[in-house]
Amino acid sequence: MSNISVEMFEGQIDSLYRLVILAAKRTAQISKPDSRPLVPVRSRKPTLVALEEILSGKVKPRIGEGDEEGFLE
Repeated sequence: MSNISVEMFEGQIDSLYRLVILAAKRTAQISKPDSRPLVPVRSRKPTLVALEEILSGKVKPRIGEGDEEGFLE
């Protein structure tokens, strides 16, 4: 099991709320059967995979755009 803490995201995400929303949206994408992770994974849990992708910089939020579908880069 992977130990991921909020401190690991300092400098990448400006707020905890944005991190939670970003991880939730990416988790929903990963949960679809035709989706593949963007990084080598250590866990099968979609939430941990999403957090690992955010930590690695593969998934970033788009800030300032109103389109909800385009929230993830």
